[in-house]
Amino acid sequence: MSAAHVRRGAAARNKPRKKAAVAVPKKIAKRLPVDQARANKVAGLVFAAFMLAIALVVIMALDIPAKAERAAAAGVGHAGFNVSGYQIVGLAHMNRKAVDEVVTDELRRAADEAGTAKAPQALVDAGAIRQRLLRFGWVKDARVLRRLPDTLVIDIVERKPAALWQNQGQLALIDSEGVVLDRVPVDRMPDLPLLIGPGANAQEQDLAQLMSDVPTLKPQLASATWVGGRRWDLNFQSGETVVLPEGYADARVALDKFARADKQNGLLGHGIVRFDLRLPGKMIVRLPHAPEALSPRPPQEG
Repeated sequence: MSAAHVRRGAAARNKPRKKAAVAVPKKIAKRLPVDQARANKVAGLVFAAFMLAIALVVIMALDIPAKAERAAAAGVGHAGFNVSGYQIVGLAHMNRKAVDEVVTDELRRAADEAGTAKAPQALVDAGAIRQRLLRFGWVKDARVLRRLPDTLVIDIVERKPAALWQNQGQLALIDSEGVVLDRVPVDRMPDLPLLIGPGANAQEQDLAQLMSDVPTLKPQLASATWVGGRRWDLNFQSGETVVLPEGYADARVALDKFARADKQNGLLGHGIVRFDLRLPGKMIVRLPHAPEALSPRPPQEG
């Protein structure tokens, strides 16, 4: 074997192989509006995109991103960023146990997900805690803050009680928007206006405005009944009922006239049972009993 033959054989063996490429068959390429090289390039890109899509499907099926996130969160927790406790601020009336239950449920879930004894800060879902707290009537707003390295702060904004609402035998506290805050036993009723009847809670703001315009009558109001979803009957501490017309504007005018008449003539507290103001410009009163008929006097002797 000659040296030239050996060199040619070695060169043949050492010659780099061409990388496998995706090529379009020549018969198909001839029908395409591009040349063979460009068709092969497009085919390669399509094949690469297809393989990338398969890889993404496999990754999602194996839950690799979530597992990586949990592993990273657990690692951060091991570094000292686990939740060791939490603070609740802003509570005045609401039962603290309800808030404790919401927070501890989320901390338990995060710890179970990480497989650790304590919940890593990164896995605690602050939004989930907030959404659960907003379901309570007392909670107007809530914020969940992370105080590194190991504390949560639950900041609650409570609604303010504005009135009591009696409906279907149930007594509840409501705020100025008519939101039911909590049930109230009869023997623990706070000193607040009492609204009676279906839908009365939704009318609290209008009633409060009506009474604020008549400061001489407001302290004497015992309760207000929402009648037929249309108008108010005002019940006063001295036992009288004032029947207002439908519509806020008409009720305001009628109540203002009644307040001025009461201030001048003392209508309340004199035994009249009912003042009906539904007819414009008129006041129909009801006495506790019908007046006795006048009988003729017997003739005097002499």
